[in-house]
Amino acid sequence: MSLPPLHGVVPILVTPFHEDGRIDEESLANLVEFNIRAGVHGLGVALGSEIFKFTEAERAQVTKCVIKAANKRVPIVINTGAAGTDLAVAYSKAAEAAGADMLMVIPPSFMPVSPDEIFDYYVALDRAVNIPIILQDVPQAPISPGLALRIADACKTVRYIKVETLPVTGKVAAMSSLAGDRLTIFGGAGGSYFIEEMRRGALGTMPFCSQPADFVAVWDAFQKGDEVTARRHFDQTIMAINRLGAQSGDIFYALHKRFLKRRGIIRTAVVRGPTMAIDPISDREIEELLSLSVPQAQSFQMLA
Repeated sequence: MSLPPLHGVVPILVTPFHEDGRIDEESLANLVEFNIRAGVHGLGVALGSEIFKFTEAERAQVTKCVIKAANKRVPIVINTGAAGTDLAVAYSKAAEAAGADMLMVIPPSFMPVSPDEIFDYYVALDRAVNIPIILQDVPQAPISPGLALRIADACKTVRYIKVETLPVTGKVAAMSSLAGDRLTIFGGAGGSYFIEEMRRGALGTMPFCSQPADFVAVWDAFQKGDEVTARRHFDQTIMAINRLGAQSGDIFYALHKRFLKRRGIIRTAVVRGPTMAIDPISDREIEELLSLSVPQAQSFQMLA
């Protein structure tokens, strides 16, 4: 099967911060390198990167840093969705000018909008840029299979959709059935349903960036038709971390950042506020999981 330009494992990068809250560009570049060496098929900057907590200057800073560190070795996806059409267009133009390969765009979600308004929003973006757009279907701003197909048929740049509306597996199946020959489907939600999504027509996932080699191993095994190995590896290396990360609030930020800090990839596990306080039991569970999951001998450890 011929795969589209973007497929496979496309992790969403966390944003490393210094203790004082400034963006740690060296850690971010190190994180990009860590993922590329693991064999990922692309990288993204999106909601999992805490972009909704960035200033305009920081959005440009992170985009520039990631694109420079990747150095065209893998496609870079930048999330440019916004509450207003003009703002989303501005973000999208800026990302394209900075060298992004693709955009991922969530529909407006601050105020309720109709399917026709969502359609017009994507048409405006399609007219403003020349690089591929990934639709982002999320619970707070769902995109039905019918609307996704309507948008794709009207917009030359819309070629992908990331499906995250629950139940994810059912939504992936419905999207694949109606729009699978027009849109490449990606799973999201941390990659928790990666195997189930691939069985139903997804050609990739966008998980967190703390376990890239494990996700690539699952992808490789599945592509070879070895679903037993794919399932075994997923359950042994990924499931427990995703399960804990989905436990409550935004605990997943702290979990994945601690994982990366423990491995020496980033300097701190700082999460920008507001962020949920981690209770003592959850804190102990995170540490127990990290002690079992993080290898003792590190083959990639560049930061002190």
